[in-house]
Amino acid sequence: MTKKTLSELKKTYPEFYYKSFGYKDDGAGNLAISFVFKAGDILFKPKITIKNIDSATFLSLSKKTIDNLVFNLGMIELFSYWKAFCSPKIIVEAGYLDKKQINWWKDILINGMGQYFFENKIDFTKKNFLEITCNATRIAYPTSGLIKGSDILLPIGGGKDSAVSIEISKKTGHHISCLVLNPTKNSLKMIKTGNIESAIVCKRTIEKKLLQMNREGFLNGHTPFVGYLSFLSVLCAVIFNKRYVVFSNEKSSNEGNVIFKGKEINHQYSKTFDFEKKFKDYSKKYLASEIEYFSLLRPLYEIQIARIFSKNPQYFNIFLSCNEAQKTYSGTRKKLGKWCGNCSKCLFVFIILSPFLSKQDMLSIFKKDLFEDKKLIKTIQELTDEKKVKPLECVGTRNESVMGLYLNWKINNALGKKQPELLSYFEKNILPKYPNIEDKADKILKNWDKNNFVPEKWKEYFA
Repeated sequence: MTKKTLSELKKTYPEFYYKSFGYKDDGAGNLAISFVFKAGDILFKPKITIKNIDSATFLSLSKKTIDNLVFNLGMIELFSYWKAFCSPKIIVEAGYLDKKQINWWKDILINGMGQYFFENKIDFTKKNFLEITCNATRIAYPTSGLIKGSDILLPIGGGKDSAVSIEISKKTGHHISCLVLNPTKNSLKMIKTGNIESAIVCKRTIEKKLLQMNREGFLNGHTPFVGYLSFLSVLCAVIFNKRYVVFSNEKSSNEGNVIFKGKEINHQYSKTFDFEKKFKDYSKKYLASEIEYFSLLRPLYEIQIARIFSKNPQYFNIFLSCNEAQKTYSGTRKKLGKWCGNCSKCLFVFIILSPFLSKQDMLSIFKKDLFEDKKLIKTIQELTDEKKVKPLECVGTRNESVMGLYLNWKINNALGKKQPELLSYFEKNILPKYPNIEDKADKILKNWDKNNFVPEKWKEYFA
């Protein structure tokens, strides 16, 4: 495979088109949605199916409302196809965007695709790097009067954060429907274990043509998945009549991974408070004004969420946060479907859970003691050292990785146990750099970030 150069791609594919979208009942009570994107003579027609829609509710909605919601879902979908070319011009023909929307989408693309720019060494800061134009006619569409009642829509990924959100949300007394996109065994088991009777299932299909192009050397990279899920969730909330769209993003996601071209690159950008605020405002104005979109775990660090999770043993052998478990590498491998025990995400989760669970529970979950694996010392360095690129995964802040290691070291020290390999490394090479580490650990564990949109009444359910 010869990787295609950026200059070659921009010259061959100077324009990327969002041509159209469509949706219909597939005859089995499912809503089948499709989009058409075009670059040069290459057409993409990705699809997503929303299962078991309520026909009565759906038919009561204005066609213009659904058109608008599906059109906007297509805007975030196009990121996954535009990235193959990095075309300098995106031409939107499928629907109307005003100037503020165009600026909003450009901002989300630049920030949300930061890792893609970093890994492909693309200078996204150049003047006129990207232009978005709209050739469609303005159409008025209803954004209010769409939601009745106070039901919750809770997207579920199958990790510990999802489990904690289920348990907190249940305390509110509102009816909960979990949203699962391309469900895994773990996510479905989690919903069942949480005694959530209602699940909204969506199936997203990536064009095989795109996967083949990835293998042929076209550009590839990370896209803002939570951004996609946010637009899908609002669409589903309207179709299924849900007022609260409740995500499980936390304070830790606000920390970036590396500085590139003078800008912070954040693998988790669409999980950040910055994205949350921008999307919330966009949704209120352009999508559905009555929907309350927020991240329930926003006030907390990952390690605080791990402590809450530790009190819910029913999920210990169900949750799965390892991203390697779900990767197919452009269709070249089968999904692993279990903790790999070798990646930065596995190690980070191991670090923040270990202070709150027994060794027996940890071994039951991960099948081995990751603290005894010398090969992970490099990963420890990447998770804790500000001079290095923080792993481009959904891991917490460098400080909480340090504090998690400290809490594990402290427990072993108090019990007079020999420190395992990674904690011995921590003791010699990291601990001396933190003379006030006890105070810092205490501060993190007592943190409550005021930058959040959690409804006031819901905050009492964290206790």
